[in-house]
Amino acid sequence: MSSVSMSYTTTTPMESRNQIGIVDFLKGKNYLITGATGFVAKVLVEKILRSVPNVRKIYLLIKAKDERTAMKRLRKEITETQLFMVLKQIHGVYYEDLVMNKLIPVVGDIREPSLGMDASLATMIAKEVDVIINSAADTTFIQRYDISLNLNTKGPFHLMGFANKCRKLCLLLHVSTAYVNGNRQGIVLEKPFKMGQTLAEEMVTSKTPTMPPPVLDINAEMKIASDFLKSLPDDNEVHQKMINLGSERARIFGWTNVYVFTKAMGEMIIDNMRGDIPVVIIRPSTIESTVKEPFPGWIQGYRVLEPVLMAIGRDELREFIGDPKVVLDIIPVDLVVNAIIAAMAKHGRASKPELKVYQMTSGVVNPFEFQDIFETTRKHFASYPLVDSQGKKIIGLRRMKFMSSVDSYSSYMRLTYPNDNMVKRNIRMAKVYEPFMFYKGLFDNGNIIKLMDEMSAEEMKNFDFDVRRIDWEYYFSHIHIPGIRRHAYKETLVIVQMTNAKL
Repeated sequence: MSSVSMSYTTTTPMESRNQIGIVDFLKGKNYLITGATGFVAKVLVEKILRSVPNVRKIYLLIKAKDERTAMKRLRKEITETQLFMVLKQIHGVYYEDLVMNKLIPVVGDIREPSLGMDASLATMIAKEVDVIINSAADTTFIQRYDISLNLNTKGPFHLMGFANKCRKLCLLLHVSTAYVNGNRQGIVLEKPFKMGQTLAEEMVTSKTPTMPPPVLDINAEMKIASDFLKSLPDDNEVHQKMINLGSERARIFGWTNVYVFTKAMGEMIIDNMRGDIPVVIIRPSTIESTVKEPFPGWIQGYRVLEPVLMAIGRDELREFIGDPKVVLDIIPVDLVVNAIIAAMAKHGRASKPELKVYQMTSGVVNPFEFQDIFETTRKHFASYPLVDSQGKKIIGLRRMKFMSSVDSYSSYMRLTYPNDNMVKRNIRMAKVYEPFMFYKGLFDNGNIIKLMDEMSAEEMKNFDFDVRRIDWEYYFSHIHIPGIRRHAYKETLVIVQMTNAKL
């Protein structure tokens, strides 16, 4: 049986004459992190405290009704979670002092002016903060337009308004997504969006109609959403009508769903309002469980792939839409966090008034196709089956059959399984995943590779984010799916059996 080290080889890169100076930059700084209870932010906070415990303060923006509730969320959702157990073991009886001295919960909401903070506290933070990291987002692919706009677009507007008041600020780092690139084909470069830029205008060619592409005005989009909501009667259809509006507006301007559309507009606002503030935009692809730190396989909740993978294990997904040869771009969350830290240190030290985009992705340098993901998943559950509601092992899993469209898939499912309750759910899931299952673009990550080249061997050892060395089959079989089963699916006995089988 393969050992864990095979999933992520530990060969040390050639010693560089240069180094970024990551640890020297991190220590003694004050940070403000939004989206503090989210997946990426929690891993980032844990990594900073474990690597550089002599940071000054990390202010964590937490949505709560008062300070007491914010502190309760800090403990329950961050410092007392399993993710922080390694840090707790390192510091022992001093752990509580560490986290309570370094982590400051701040009642706030990025959707509001001054980030919803108390005025006196906002003034104090503005005087002290050195680095702002924005990881707050609504990541729902099919969401109400007003909700997605408020967090993903208006949120960055309020963030930049506050950032421009910060006296010591040497960097603002914004966590976006590689999928803001929509349906761009071929190698997709690490370029920022300019205000009003659309993907629809990029699709115009000599063979398309002469009608000019629609003009994107973000203020107008805000008004459209607001006016449409006010015009609706107060009934049960409001939610769905606002979802439909978001999907329609995204399609008009060339984006695949409201999530990536509103995130792209958020990037535009940050660039437009940054002035002399140094800005880094990190665009991860599909973020999944840790490959290595603080331990392999940690994940928070059911994310992008998890519903599909577990449905395969339950033998509820035997057919699905997609091109089996399409590359699914995946990135473990701990590598995303290490890239954030390295980019933060590089550009925070330089403190130049520029915007730099990093696409933290794997598809170009270490591709893994859908057919291989699904087959690896099937083999995993064949070796370590789930059990059904009667306690029987679910066996006999078949290879995935791929369908060419949602329409053909829907027709096939209704004819093949006319009385099965899973049909509606699987069709809904197919509609959500459709843009990704046929996506032919590949995200360039040349800036990420250059960033690694500037790091010393010691820095690459402690803040490694080289996705080229991941064995994806091993990662899915022995790290990611077991992690889902332990942390999201809440299995215990099977995980123990799997772990013992590998030793």
